[in-house]
Amino acid sequence: MNGSRWERELTNRRENKLGSIVFGNGQLSQALNGLSDRATEAKEFLVQLRNTVQHIQENGVEFEACLVAQCDALIDALNRRKAQLLAQVNKEHEHKLKVVRDQISHCTVKLRQTTGLMEYCLEVIKENDPSGFLQISDALIRRVHMTESQWGKGTLTPRMTSDFDLTLDSGPLLQTIHQLDFVQMKVPAAPILQLEECCTQNNSATLSWKQPPLSTIVVEGYILELDDGNGGPFREVYVGTETICTVDGLHFNSTYKSRVKAFNSSGVGQYSKTLIMQTSETGLPPCDIQSIGTVAWFTFDPVSAHPDIVFSNDNLTVSCNSYDDRVVLGNTAFSRGVHYWEMTIDRYDNHPDPAFGISRGDVLKDVMLGKDDKAWAMYVDNNRSWFMHNNSHTNRTDGGITKGSTIGMLLDFTRRILIFLINDEQQGPVAFEGLEGAYYPAISLNRNVQVTLHTGLPIPDFYTPGEADPTSSVC
Repeated sequence: MNGSRWERELTNRRENKLGSIVFGNGQLSQALNGLSDRATEAKEFLVQLRNTVQHIQENGVEFEACLVAQCDALIDALNRRKAQLLAQVNKEHEHKLKVVRDQISHCTVKLRQTTGLMEYCLEVIKENDPSGFLQISDALIRRVHMTESQWGKGTLTPRMTSDFDLTLDSGPLLQTIHQLDFVQMKVPAAPILQLEECCTQNNSATLSWKQPPLSTIVVEGYILELDDGNGGPFREVYVGTETICTVDGLHFNSTYKSRVKAFNSSGVGQYSKTLIMQTSETGLPPCDIQSIGTVAWFTFDPVSAHPDIVFSNDNLTVSCNSYDDRVVLGNTAFSRGVHYWEMTIDRYDNHPDPAFGISRGDVLKDVMLGKDDKAWAMYVDNNRSWFMHNNSHTNRTDGGITKGSTIGMLLDFTRRILIFLINDEQQGPVAFEGLEGAYYPAISLNRNVQVTLHTGLPIPDFYTPGEADPTSSVC
């Protein structure tokens, strides 16, 4: 029995030792695999460094040749300027010689004439004929005085100096030559889009970007480009020094491609990667017919409103200080999809007739909505309503509003129509047809009315949108 026990212990020891060896071998193999990976990376890194050495040598030769060419170009320019300056000196030289030579010639002629007159007068004085002398003496005296007067002031003064009044102003050029140095002349690298900061909200898109971490090239600005949301060409939407930009006024329910590039005095760099962004998320399944209806959140716009409009409730509630009608728009324009929003009547005194509808951005702000050709509206009192566009009143319909009433507006670009509702019931027929372009939600009111805007609403259950325009749908 003792022998069997020792045999079992020996066997256990051998098995434990074998297990330890196997376990140790596994750990060593794992460690060797990791070390092997590092060795492989090191080899690849050495290859990269050797390639870098070769590229440095090649680029050095190219750079030296470029430097020589640039210096030679400067020398050529200096030689050309030297030739121009020498030509200017030669011109001044010839001018001085001409002036002096002309004066020499003129003075020589006058001196010859004067000498001849003097010799003639001396011969006349030597004559012994008094009567002949008396006949010509007065004329000779006058001629002598006239000749003397011709040698008046300035005649014997040099008209030209021998000095050249030219001084070469080489100081700025010498200073520039001394300041001649290397500057960074490369275009910037492609920016990197910061995806975690890029987002869309309603029909706005915010993009953020940065330069590559190791880039040392000076950047003077950026150019952000978006397409038209329908696969069309890119267009510039921002040029400046900021690295974040929000683009408003995009189409709802659209897919936009965006990209950005940097520039400096040397030129424009490469584009970043293209980022695809979807406006106005509906949370509905793709290609569902209801996905044509775009859920949008917006407020009244205090910037474009008439000064008499009073805002409250985070720009969701408006009233007016004037007895006259004043217009206020929403801060978002629609041009695609199907949209529905409502306004509730918070205050309604003395039976006014506010007007609800849509308009262009340049609509008149000091008249009732619908008076000009830039607005499509329904104005309503406590008993009835009318549709109005360009001051044309149509479709009188019974049914008015009171405090607490709700006015709904349904804008359908798939059918290009506008429908009005009062208290969840359609008011009259389709109000307007053939609508195209961008429209802002709008209202006109006076001091007897206060309304509150409600957005982000689904399409009413009774309404079925038309088929989506294949040129504008993202499905």
